[in-house]
Amino acid sequence: MKKSIVILLLLSSLAAAAERRAKNVILFIGDAAGIPTLNAASIYRYNAPGKLFIQHMPHLGLMDTSASDVWVTDSAAAMTAIVTGQKTNNGVLSQSAVADRGKQEGEPLQTILEHAEERGLSTGVISNSPMWDATPAACYAHSKSRSKAGEIFAQILTPRFGDGVDLVIGAGRKSIYEATAKLGLDLDPALREKGFGVYDSLDAIPPDARRVVALFDNSQFDLGPVVERALAILSRNPKGFFLMVESDCHTNNIRQGLERVATVDGIIRQTVAKRAADTLVIFSADHSFDLRLQRGKRGAPLVPPPGSDAPATGKPALRMDDSHTGEEVLVGAAGPGSSRVQGFFANTDLFHIMMKAYGWETPRPAMVSGAGARD
Repeated sequence: MKKSIVILLLLSSLAAAAERRAKNVILFIGDAAGIPTLNAASIYRYNAPGKLFIQHMPHLGLMDTSASDVWVTDSAAAMTAIVTGQKTNNGVLSQSAVADRGKQEGEPLQTILEHAEERGLSTGVISNSPMWDATPAACYAHSKSRSKAGEIFAQILTPRFGDGVDLVIGAGRKSIYEATAKLGLDLDPALREKGFGVYDSLDAIPPDARRVVALFDNSQFDLGPVVERALAILSRNPKGFFLMVESDCHTNNIRQGLERVATVDGIIRQTVAKRAADTLVIFSADHSFDLRLQRGKRGAPLVPPPGSDAPATGKPALRMDDSHTGEEVLVGAAGPGSSRVQGFFANTDLFHIMMKAYGWETPRPAMVSGAGARD
């Protein structure tokens, strides 16, 4: 029996070693898109559970989402764990767990985007949340407080590795310009001096663009064409790229949240179909959300039609408490390196999965309370 186990472990190690390396990594984050939300989105769109592409990706796992000191994370601590391999405290962006939100600085933690920059890859972040907000910001910035919009976005101008993030497309235009102006920063000239083209719409981005900051006033833009344009730009680098795409899937607005899950699911399906040969494509929520399916009939609308005053089934099928929750979330993966997504793992492990897909090694982080990571 023991000999059989040793042989199986050896074969597994050899298979992992022989696995093709990823040229590119695309990390899709469904903000607050926990398992209950995925289930509800499938029923909402297809009138059946388990119909999302996400739920049938080639490799699936369950990921813990806790922060360094509490069980229920916010997006800042969650994304820090995912992109740096180390846990931190809620409200902190890519700094060590020594940081205390708004009070004490922590040590800057090198992110997967910064590792890519250090090696000459192209990098990008896309979100329908403001581009200074926790999920996109954790990729390129380091702060003891996720609320410092101006200071966070201004870090695009002072990268720690390479020439910094190459492509930033998403929401939050008004808040970003107001916050950076309060710092005395004239943003457009500062960005252009660093080689960025600055735009206020997707259509304004020229076909030959290489470094892009495109900020929109409205978060209700179509994410699909933005991802397509970003991939066309980033793919020009023969060394490869790293891209993070976030869709805010919080279901405090239930219909909007479920629609966004279905939309990003379709984008991921198309991306895998086109890119799986040389690209690791990952979907993960950063944390779950307190949405629960508690009743409802097959064939009946899960959410009342727009303008309806009464639930379609007499009582609401979905119960929503507007808060994050601490249960595990689903992670799906396809492409080179995706076989490492399996079983139960920590949010810090997702960083190591991406690094190993590229074929990059990183030193094991110092152990702090609750901040362990495994290979």
